[in-house]
Amino acid sequence: MHTVHDHDESRLVGGYGPRDSMRNQFDFLMQLLDSRASRMSPNQALLTLHADYIGGQHANYRKWYFAAQLDLDDAIGQNNNPGLNRLKSVRGAPAGKSKSEKSLDSALNRWRSAMNNMSQYDRMRQIALYLLCWGEAAQVRFVPECLSFIFKCADDYYRSPECQNRMDPVPEGVYLRAVIKPLYTLLRDQGYEVVDGKFVRREKDHEDIIGYDDVNQLFWYPEGIARIPLKDKRRLVDIPPSQRFMYFDKVDWNRAFFKTYKEKRTFLQLLVHFNRIWVIHISIYYFYTAYNSPRVYRRADNNDQPTVAMQWSATALGGAVATLIMMAATLAEFSFIPTTWNNTSHLARRLIFLLVTLALTAGPTVYIALYENPKQESNLPVILGVVQFFISVVATALFSILPSGRMFGDRVAGKSRKYLASQTFTASYPVLDRKTRTASIMLWVLIFGCKLVESYFFLTLSFRDPIRVMVGMEIQGCSDKLFSTYLCSKQAIFALTIMYVMDLVLFFLDTFLWYVIWNTVYSIARSFALGLSLWTPWKDIYTRLPKRIYAKLLATGDMEVKYKPKVLVSQIWNAIIISMYREHLLSIDHVQKLLYHQVQNESDGRRTLRAPPFFISQGDKGFAGEFFPAGSEAERRISFFAQSLTTSLPEPLPVDAMPTFTVLTPHYSEKILLSLREIIREEDQNTRVTLLEYLKQLHPIEWDNFVKDTKILAEESSGFGGPSPFGTSGEGEKGGKAPDIPFYAIGFKSAAPEYTLRTRIWASLRAQTLYRTVSGMMNYSKAIKLLYRVENPEVVQLFGGNTEKLERELERMARRKFKFCVSMQRYSKFSKEEQENAEFLLRAYPDLQIAYLDEEPSKKEGGEPRLFSALIDGHCEFMPETGKRRPKFRIELPGNPILGDGKSDNQNHAIIFYRGEYVQLIDANQDNYLEECLKIRNILGEFEQFNTSGQSPYAQWGHKEFAKEPVAIVGAREYIFSENIGILGDIAAGKEQTFGTLFARSWAWLGGKLHYGHPDFLNALFMCTRGGVSKAQKGLHVNEDIFAGMTAFARGGRIKHSEYFQCGKGRDLGFGTILNFQTKLGMGMGEQMLSREYYYLGSQLPIDRFLTFYYGHPGFHMNNILVILSIQVFMVALLFLGTLNKQLTICQYNSQGQFIGGQPGCYNLVPVFDWIRRCIISIFLVFFIAFMPLFLQELTDHGTGSALIRLGKHFLSLSPIFEVFSTQIYSNSILNNLTFGGARYIATGRGFATTRLSFAILYSRFAGPSIYLGMRTLLLLLYITMSIWMPHLIYFWISVMSLCIAPFVFNPHQFAFADFIIDYREFLRWMSRGNARTHSNAWIGYCRLSRTAITGFKKKRLGYPSEKLSGDSPRAKFKHVLVAEIIAPICLAIIFTIAYMFVGAFPVNGKVPPSPLIRIGVVAIGPLVWNAAVLLVLFFVSVFLGPVLGGCCAKFPAVIASIAHILALVGMVAFFEFLWFLERWDASHAVLGIIAIVAIQRAVNKVFIATFLTREFKHDETNKAWWSGKWYGVGLGHHAMSQPAREFGVKILELSLWSGDFLLAHVLLFFLAIPLMIPFVDSVHSTMLFWLRPSKQIRPPLYTSKQRRQRRNIVIKHGFIFLVMFGIFGALIAIPAVFRETLDLACPFCDLL
Repeated sequence: MHTVHDHDESRLVGGYGPRDSMRNQFDFLMQLLDSRASRMSPNQALLTLHADYIGGQHANYRKWYFAAQLDLDDAIGQNNNPGLNRLKSVRGAPAGKSKSEKSLDSALNRWRSAMNNMSQYDRMRQIALYLLCWGEAAQVRFVPECLSFIFKCADDYYRSPECQNRMDPVPEGVYLRAVIKPLYTLLRDQGYEVVDGKFVRREKDHEDIIGYDDVNQLFWYPEGIARIPLKDKRRLVDIPPSQRFMYFDKVDWNRAFFKTYKEKRTFLQLLVHFNRIWVIHISIYYFYTAYNSPRVYRRADNNDQPTVAMQWSATALGGAVATLIMMAATLAEFSFIPTTWNNTSHLARRLIFLLVTLALTAGPTVYIALYENPKQESNLPVILGVVQFFISVVATALFSILPSGRMFGDRVAGKSRKYLASQTFTASYPVLDRKTRTASIMLWVLIFGCKLVESYFFLTLSFRDPIRVMVGMEIQGCSDKLFSTYLCSKQAIFALTIMYVMDLVLFFLDTFLWYVIWNTVYSIARSFALGLSLWTPWKDIYTRLPKRIYAKLLATGDMEVKYKPKVLVSQIWNAIIISMYREHLLSIDHVQKLLYHQVQNESDGRRTLRAPPFFISQGDKGFAGEFFPAGSEAERRISFFAQSLTTSLPEPLPVDAMPTFTVLTPHYSEKILLSLREIIREEDQNTRVTLLEYLKQLHPIEWDNFVKDTKILAEESSGFGGPSPFGTSGEGEKGGKAPDIPFYAIGFKSAAPEYTLRTRIWASLRAQTLYRTVSGMMNYSKAIKLLYRVENPEVVQLFGGNTEKLERELERMARRKFKFCVSMQRYSKFSKEEQENAEFLLRAYPDLQIAYLDEEPSKKEGGEPRLFSALIDGHCEFMPETGKRRPKFRIELPGNPILGDGKSDNQNHAIIFYRGEYVQLIDANQDNYLEECLKIRNILGEFEQFNTSGQSPYAQWGHKEFAKEPVAIVGAREYIFSENIGILGDIAAGKEQTFGTLFARSWAWLGGKLHYGHPDFLNALFMCTRGGVSKAQKGLHVNEDIFAGMTAFARGGRIKHSEYFQCGKGRDLGFGTILNFQTKLGMGMGEQMLSREYYYLGSQLPIDRFLTFYYGHPGFHMNNILVILSIQVFMVALLFLGTLNKQLTICQYNSQGQFIGGQPGCYNLVPVFDWIRRCIISIFLVFFIAFMPLFLQELTDHGTGSALIRLGKHFLSLSPIFEVFSTQIYSNSILNNLTFGGARYIATGRGFATTRLSFAILYSRFAGPSIYLGMRTLLLLLYITMSIWMPHLIYFWISVMSLCIAPFVFNPHQFAFADFIIDYREFLRWMSRGNARTHSNAWIGYCRLSRTAITGFKKKRLGYPSEKLSGDSPRAKFKHVLVAEIIAPICLAIIFTIAYMFVGAFPVNGKVPPSPLIRIGVVAIGPLVWNAAVLLVLFFVSVFLGPVLGGCCAKFPAVIASIAHILALVGMVAFFEFLWFLERWDASHAVLGIIAIVAIQRAVNKVFIATFLTREFKHDETNKAWWSGKWYGVGLGHHAMSQPAREFGVKILELSLWSGDFLLAHVLLFFLAIPLMIPFVDSVHSTMLFWLRPSKQIRPPLYTSKQRRQRRNIVIKHGFIFLVMFGIFGALIAIPAVFRETLDLACPFCDLL
């Protein structure tokens, strides 16, 4: 077979690519065949491989061949080719529909028999050809159907006579140059343009970019392939199939492609993808509420109740609501898909049907409302109403359950040939078996059953009374000068409208609540069913461990019985324990108690094995402490290992029969190995602790073991007579313990590299480094060697004591079955240190393979450099001329492969170097353990490819061995190894525990697990023929891995989740990094919501699986958005109720609920207050339920005590505050992404969570996402508390405060007194600098940066140092910004102004007051006018004096700037005091006024920025020019004329923003200063954050005496300033409040306001 193969590939290679690619693919194919042939006959191996790649039932190529109807195009081997004529004559569907089905079946049979009759030689040749095409395809690997088309053309050409008769070989590299390069160039030029020889991002959003998916989808349909034009105006299909390959370089690709789905950045995407969610919720809410609001549609003549017919009919309008939602979704869908081919016909049909439904569900209501006469006894209206109601119910049910893709033209299961492609590629969901499907439907019946009952009784019925009392409540006795009674009499109606919205939001939240509850119940039930829970009898979990190791991990079926199981198990167990000792997890004493020992038998002197006491004495749980340190890593690992073996595992195969697999890790710039400096030096002034100190705190036991180990080493080396490298000669030892101090401090005494390296490795293995990942994953190779040695004792005997040869044999087996490839994209550009570390990795693990990008400058001047994918390992020799290793393979690429966000491109360039059948994708922050690696054969068994039948896959279709959908992905658990690092680490770990384990378990079971995490195993052949292991369009596929999961799912791959296998994973643990991670998730989710995958899943999945998908993925984020929304809507509703409560007399009732007499003209709002209490309870429950899954997960894993303790720790550490805050961060990042796009994120750096960030940094990072919102809501809450006080509001005070103070509460050492005051100084400087000189960290920079999200930057490159502060960002599209930045702020301003006007519409002392609208207008716009005046004066001052004084007084601009800012601040405060004075010193009115003013100013701000501002300069020159007056000669060019006007507008806003920030930050600081009064607050706070006892805590930093003096001076001076500020603030509020009676100034002008 091999010989055939060799001779053949050399022939193929002629046209397809240079030698290296051929060698690589030859190696690839041989290893693949070896992997398969080790468990089946060689013939069968080749057959199944061909079936998987080319012709089998699940081969992507075969599916594509029929989907694109090429069976008609190829015309079954004859050359008259009717397919062409068909494409010429009919652009639409193939003629003769009735035949299409028959023809498809007969075509399939012809295909099968053709495949069956193929010679093995031909099969081999086809696979080889496919692999050669794939191996050099670069970016084209992301477009699998395009690749299939290329392969088909190549194959047709190869088989054609002209190729066979060709004498000269095809020139080398023709494939790369003629086929791949043009496609690559097209893809690259979509996103980049060349400016001055550099590639620059184009400013295009996804809807204008032809991405990988659009290119790919062209090849799905025959009409698409028929579109491909040649440069000479012919089409590719006009050329006979056998010659097409040679015409590829003449194809004009630019004219071929178009958008097949527009990823528009709009909220309409949510409407289209999730239309069933909206229909279910909004229409049912409508049914419920309409039935319970009879007074809304009562008749004018019939005082209170509507007629029966009207009640039926009005309720029935729910059906019309559902229909309208569907119509909106359909119209939106029109704008997302191109109006070509067969797309729009079914949409048009659907629209017509919806219009008819709308007439049926809404028409009768019109008739009844207009023509029904209650005086006539006629039954017609009632009958009409009832019929309408039932039609509505049916319509709503239909729209809720049927996927929209299956209405009118079934794209999922339709029989027509034209739907075949979209079924094949977007809707071949793996089928669930009947039992699972029933469970899935039951889950949703339970959830919605509970929800509908609970929502009706708890939400809707409690809302019935407020509606009854508030409908038609006219407010008497109010009037306004401008609007008379028009607005103020309707106040109750406004309030009720907002209450309706509030109830709807709660209606959505309820579903998620029940989903969490039932999903958790399901998952836990499932864990009992799998035997995973702690509650399965635990007593014997350790005693039975040896038996289980023997039964489940060893392939014992084929072993000879001459060895006792005990002997075999002892080898495995001892290896595990010794590996833990090597990792310093166990000390020598523990190891002795855990190993199997050989002992002499007393009676007959034979040696026997004694089991460790550990297995025997495990009768009760009290013994744990003796064997390993309590609560240590060793205990956790051993107990998980023991627990995992209680579940059922797939049978392992013998080692030499197991499949080959590869671990692939992408690496960009993550740390490889920590350097000595990083470990021992503090990062900066704020850290307080070195990395080594910190790690010693976290792993005290392991550090102890490490030090003991080092000392033993040291003694050995000094024992060899040489001078001790430890610098102590014999007699120095009398000093007792003193000489050991260096060991305990830093782990070494001499600075010899071999000792420092040990400390570096120890630390690296406990931080997130690549070294940790590599050493962890290399345990696979140890595990394979161990299993091979244990299961094949004859191998050991064969080499009889020659350990070297034995070791070589074991190595050979490990190398044959396992490969580890790290894709180091930057390897050739590494710094010296990184280079050394990478070299160290290769020396330590010679079998490690590194794939990297190699660059060669182009041969001709100014051409593009040539890039190569290269592969090296530790066995490659060094090239003398460069000193680098000679790569094993070096494969040319068409250009720079990194076109997207990096990670997926990095994986794609290295994927050609994987070997074997499966790939495990690992991130560069993971870890693995020997005992987990021993289960590798079991987990590969999950792919269900171990026992294949001996039958040919082509013998008959649908043979049961080959009919099951392939398993595409097998998920595994992740253990977050940073879980005990304090509260934030624990929250992150808990999230992962619930998401990655608890929910993944039920999702995988119900067929809804899409996400693949990072320890997941992929069926490499399945994934690589379907577009690779991740998707790569820039921006759109930020969460690249989820897309691979969705693709696998939609194309028929099953996704499983295994519970018994886990990898370690690191998570970043600082507050900022966790939130960055969440921002990234939120942004990624926003991008996913635009993607076509969501469109396919949302409009094609059956209802139960759709709901599982929705609530598992986007629903979680939608829920976060709704939680935040609910708080805001509720506040507005309460604000309106507060104005009513404050201004009106409310009816009093006694405790029995009877009306108390003597209250004329009172308003009954008592039911409304009950409703408020209910709402608060609902919101509270929705929040609280977030803690339930973690609690239950902990309960099943570790028992009640542990769960209660963990929950208690969370609450004591204020984790609810963090939860509220992170909910806001999630929702803010999604909304921002859907509005502005461009995952624009501000990095905060990594590092451990001990660094203290200054107030200014935290404020600038979180003001936009959260603090501003929190402060605005606090103002509302303040007014509500003043007007309707009830104890339930305390909960809201807590949650709204969290939005403002969370970043500071979780900042280490926030409450250290000196640091707090120094922070204040830094804050004042941050506020004031950056006006005379550019400063990287100043308020002005923060202000401009937050503005550029909308305005974008000018593209000019002016070469200023300050340009580095900002990346490229395009201007946000006006249509995207319209709703969020213009309409929403204006609406809010109007709402709050109405509330304020209502309060001011009541007579004061019998006089009608002046119009509140004028008053609020003056006070809101006043500060802006004042700022404009100040600026205008100062502008002329600076223009005339600046150039003169600038030379001698460098401080001139700074002085001018500070005058302006101080005056602005004074103006703002003065206007506020003026308002309070106008309100007759009534505090609650003043607060309401401020609320309105803030809303108005915010609206002015946003509208100005969004509509009038041009793009920003990237540099800071205009700001400096404004203050210094120098407009010329600073590089503004012709902008020097237009810029001052723009800058004037901007400065007016900046001044008011600056004053706002100044006041707001001071309020925050005053609030944060309260805890400073508490003694020892810093250590209490640290205990809360880090969960370390005060004695264990990190020492305060050591300062020199000079530093101490400086700090003391700063604290005294700025502490004084802080107190003065506090005094001023206090006075401004207290003086008017205390002297309100006496301060009555006469002011005739004021009376007009």
